[in-house]
Amino acid sequence: MVETLGSVAAMMKETRDPWWIIASAAAALHGAKPITVADVDVLLSVADAHRILPVLGIQPCQGPPNQLFRSKILAKWPAPPVPVDLMAGFEHRVGDTWHPVRPLTRQPIRIGAATVYVPEGDELRRIIAGFGRPKDLERARLLAELTSPP
Repeated sequence: MVETLGSVAAMMKETRDPWWIIASAAAALHGAKPITVADVDVLLSVADAHRILPVLGIQPCQGPPNQLFRSKILAKWPAPPVPVDLMAGFEHRVGDTWHPVRPLTRQPIRIGAATVYVPEGDELRRIIAGFGRPKDLERARLLAELTSPP
């Protein structure tokens, strides 16, 4: 994952707006264990997605709608060792209402010479728990263990 995070950090130097890594990769960066990282989910602005996708030579995904998640722009960057999902205007559904996922905190994490950004631990835990799937609830539990006294 280190090589992938370095690639993400290099790519995101072209952005103008704040961006974050969320979900399993962010939980792993916070130290939650055990976490399986199948892909790296990056939240970014729509404007930055329009800037970066052509540089990467990728197009937004066209697929069937997802009942829980949607993005104004979703693109998959398969080049790094761990695939990267770029999500601009990302929302998740609770009941009949769509909620934007836009973190308020932004914590830098150094990976070698690169810096990536994640929501602070408590905010990340709330975001992930809000997704409501069993794997998300487990990740949220692992994050909570990092800040809970034994």
